[in-house]
Amino acid sequence: MASHTRLNGPAAGTLVAILAAVVLAADQFTKHLALEGLPYQREVPVLGDFFQLYLTKNPGAAFSLGTGVTWVFTLALAAVAVTVIVLAIRSVRTRSWAIVLGLLLGGVLGNLTDRLFREPGFPEGHVIDFIHTPWMWLWFRPAIYNVADIFIVTMMISVALLVVVGIRFDGTRDRPAAKDDAVETADADA
Repeated sequence: MASHTRLNGPAAGTLVAILAAVVLAADQFTKHLALEGLPYQREVPVLGDFFQLYLTKNPGAAFSLGTGVTWVFTLALAAVAVTVIVLAIRSVRTRSWAIVLGLLLGGVLGNLTDRLFREPGFPEGHVIDFIHTPWMWLWFRPAIYNVADIFIVTMMISVALLVVVGIRFDGTRDRPAAKDDAVETADADA
């Protein structure tokens, strides 16, 4: 039973590619604007303490963790990008998965681009972060992030939701276990 709009392989791949390109372009454009227009590591209030701009270069992962092993994050981002591309080509046949994976791929490519091409150089480039929400303290550190990070986090949540509700890449749905058990019980009683 199909649960979402089904797409053929080329249509799904095209949708993934277009969305990834749009997110990648938006991420790199906003990073360019931040680099050109913001002072380095100084708060620029936009909405007081709720939302600020704060330009920094992140050598590590989230919250600058793992700054000494930046190349590992480059490999991880590349692996995620390749996995999403392979899934898009081989398996994705539903619009919901194509949208989620396309937006995720765009976010991953945004940060991967920084890792590959920004200072101090391949494959240890620092990711440009500039969005600061001082009220959002995670793991005892302030949240400073970028457009790519927003798409990575929200799309990973979306992946989890699609998995939880049982929507497969091909658009079919997993049947809930309770229904399966009830059907088997009814068949056994008949």
